[in-house]
Parts: sequence; C-alpha cells; structure tokens
Amino acid sequence: MQLFAFGINHHTAPLGVREQVTFPENSMEHALHDLVGRNPIKEAAIVSTCNRTEVYCNTENPDVAMNWLADFHCLQARDLEPYLYKLPQEQAVKHAFRVASGLDSMVLGEPQILGQLKTAVKSAEHAGTLGLMLHKLFQRTFFVAKEVRTSTEIGTSSVSMAAAAARLAERIFGDIAEQRVLFIGAGEMIELCASHFAARQPKQITVANRTVERAEALSSRFNAQAISLSELPEHLATNDIVVTCTASPLPILGKGMIERAIKARKHRPIFIVDLAVPRDVESEVAELDDVFLYYVDDLAEIVKEGLDSRQSAVEHAETIIDTNVVDFMRWVSSRELVPTIRALRDQGERFRRHEMARACKQLANGEDPQKVLESLSKGLTNKFLHIPSSTLNQAQADEREDIVELINQLYQLHRPQ
Repeated sequence: MQLFAFGINHHTAPLGVREQVTFPENSMEHALHDLVGRNPIKEAAIVSTCNRTEVYCNTENPDVAMNWLADFHCLQARDLEPYLYKLPQEQAVKHAFRVASGLDSMVLGEPQILGQLKTAVKSAEHAGTLGLMLHKLFQRTFFVAKEVRTSTEIGTSSVSMAAAAARLAERIFGDIAEQRVLFIGAGEMIELCASHFAARQPKQITVANRTVERAEALSSRFNAQAISLSELPEHLATNDIVVTCTASPLPILGKGMIERAIKARKHRPIFIVDLAVPRDVESEVAELDDVFLYYVDDLAEIVKEGLDSRQSAVEHAETIIDTNVVDFMRWVSSRELVPTIRALRDQGERFRRHEMARACKQLANGEDPQKVLESLSKGLTNKFLHIPSSTLNQAQADEREDIVELINQLYQLHRPQ
C-alpha cells in the first residue's frame, strides 16, 4: 500500500490559484469516481475548503493523480506545479493529523476543519473510494484531533474568521450598532458570522440566499429579514456591511452592481468581506472608491492574534501527533506483511489438508488409530521442516551464518555453546 497526499493551501498558493481547484460539494462524488475510474488509484478522498484543496490516495503512481487534478479543472499541470506540496507515506499521515488538529489552519486551533474532513470522508464513503488504508488513516486522524483538543489548549484565545470579520468592521465603523448588515449565503460560515455581528446589535440584519427558505430559517434566529439573491440589487445600497460566503462558482457581486449601490449611497463607504472560495465578489470591485473589500486571505493577520500565548500548546500538540504517526506507520508496515503471512498460512493449510486426508483414508481402511496419529504428526512435522532444512543444507558458505541466525530467530532456538 502506498499512501500519498498532495494539494495546495493558503501557505503555498494565493487565493486566485486556490479558487481554480475547488470542488463544490455537489460535484465531489463525480470527481472521486473520475479520479479512481480513470487512473491506477485504489482509494481516494478529497478535502476542499476555502483554504485548501487536498487529495489523499492509495496509489503506486502519484504523478497520475496530480496530473488529474489539473486536467479535471482544465488547467495546465505546469501552471499548478509551483504551488503543490507532495507528501508520501509518513509525511501524508503527519499532515492529515496536523490539519485535523487545527495546526495547519489560517486560524490556529479552529474547529471547523475537523467537520470539513469528516464531510470529505463521508463523500468518499458514498462514492465507494474509501478503502482499508484511508479508512484507517482518517479514523486515526479523528482520534488524534480529539486527543489534541482535549489534552492541550490549542483552541484557547483563537480568533475565528467570523470574529475577525466583526473586529475589522468595528475598526472601520467604530460602533456596529449604527450599521445595517447584509449576509449573503446561509451556510455554516455565514451562521458563525451572523452570531458575532448579532452580538454587537446592529441596526438591521438581512440574509440573502438562493433558497429563500434557508435564508428564513437563519434570519429567524437573529430577528433578521430574509430575501432571495435576485433581490440583492435593490437591497445592496441600504446596507453598510456585507459579508458573503456562498458555493457559487461565479461572482455574485459584480463591479457594476457595487458602483450603482455606491452611487445610491451618495458615496457613503460600504464594507465587504468575501469569505468564499471561489470568490463571490469580482476583484475589480477593490478598485472602487468608498469600498473596503477584504477577501479571506486579507484576514490572516487578525486571526494570528493570540498565537504567541499558545506556543506551548502547539509544542504539546506536535508531540501527540508525532507519537501517533509512529504508531500508524507501524500499522502500515504490518499491512505490507499481510500477503506473505497469508501465503505462509495457505501453505500450512495445504499441508494440513493433505495429511488429514491421508489419515482419514488409513482409518477407513481399519489401521490402528494410534499409528495413524503418529504418522499424521510425523508427516506434518516433516513438511513444515523440509523447506528450512533444505534451504540451510543448500546454502552457500557466505550466506549460511545469516540463515542460521534467521532460523534461530524464527523458531526461537537456542544455539549450543
């Protein structure tokens, strides 16, 4: 079994690259079927979030899998190559453990990534691409993440992306209580953002979503107004703060729509946080006056607050991870011996059946049971010892000592002094 992981994340690739290789949730199973069906890959799972796209697989040919990622997204492999990290075997295991524990996130210790990993595993299970190797890897990954979070204070004092968005809005407007806030989307990230902004009691909250029912379900929790995405143009100008995070493959807010909103606001500033990957807001919007536009990568400095105070927790977490990596790799090594062990047992079973059939035939012919048992035991002993004895007798002088040591070890023999 050959475990391999590769991908890009916020450490290795800018947002403009990351958004080109995302996998929407509704296309994940199709992508997994395509990856495993068209390539010599035994197992595969894909993790796709705003900060990372990673592929974990069991394959003897990692290059094929990496080329598939570029091909699936209609990119040239050479264009993606500079941003890819490639992690064979032990490195892949450690990376998975660190990601699940929140050590590789933009927000140190953030818990959302664990849920995203579990979603990725469920998708692979439904697609039928999760086999023994990856199942064992992710089960151990979840175990390690739980141990890190319960044994360390890795998540203490962390600043989430949602909290960072609210803090940034306060730096620009001062008191959010005088502002109107528009949330676009109704997923987990928007729900977290809504909680942070609602705690600051803004003047008004509006939730816009493609499915109005989902918008209504979220808005009911925060005494907010619910609208559809088609109503955005007429509501945009009335809001001072816009936070968007949808799964749309194309931008929702274009430069023209924002220009019209700014004109209607008589150039009063509008604050926009786009947490979506791919982005919901066209990059040209950043060129407009009176617009404060922040993408997910722009919040990096804010979410690093409190990092120094948690350094000891990071060191403790790394120790836990390293110990579990050793244990997992020991299991991997043991699995590599399975074919040999199975072949050895199969041979032993053939010997047993042969001698058993001969003994049954002797008993059926009325031979003495005591003699039959004696013959059975001698026959089995001779068969089991024939190959090692023959190998030892035929060994060359320069290899005989090593074979003797091996036989002593295998059969726990004590050589005479």
